[in-house]
Amino acid sequence: MVVVFDTNTVISAIFWPQSTARRCLAGLARRRYTIALSPEILREYEAVAAEFQSRFPNCNSRAALGWIRLKALWQEPAPLGKQRSRDAKDDPFLACALSANAKYVVTRDRDLRDLGKPFGIEIVTPEQFLCWLRDTHRPRT
Repeated sequence: MVVVFDTNTVISAIFWPQSTARRCLAGLARRRYTIALSPEILREYEAVAAEFQSRFPNCNSRAALGWIRLKALWQEPAPLGKQRSRDAKDDPFLACALSANAKYVVTRDRDLRDLGKPFGIEIVTPEQFLCWLRDTHRPRT
C-alpha cells in the first residue's frame, strides 16, 4: 500500500520523537506501507526542516530525510487539471498520491482534510492513520 505524507507530518516525525507522526513513520521502517514522493515534495520537506533545524540542534534532519528519500517510491506528479485545495501548495501532495495510486494522504492540514476523498484517496490525520496501522496489522487469533 502506498501513502503520501504532508510536510507537517514529516516535520513532526523528525523533530518530535514522541509524536503520533513518528509512530506513523515507524510503519515505513517496518515495511507496512510505501511512501510516495515527488521532487517538489522532497524540496518542501527539506526547506521546512532547515527552518526548524536551528531550534533542534541535536536532531539530524538531513539523515532522517535521506532515509525517507531512500525508502520512497518516486513519482512524476499526475496532472490535476485545476487547483483542488484552497491552498495551492497542497496540490502537489494530491498529484503525487494520484500518480502513485496512494490509498492515504496523512496530514493535519485542514485545507487538505476538507477535501474529503478526492480521486478516491483518503485524507487522514496521523492519529487516524495510526489506528489503521494498528487494526490492519493486529495478530489474528
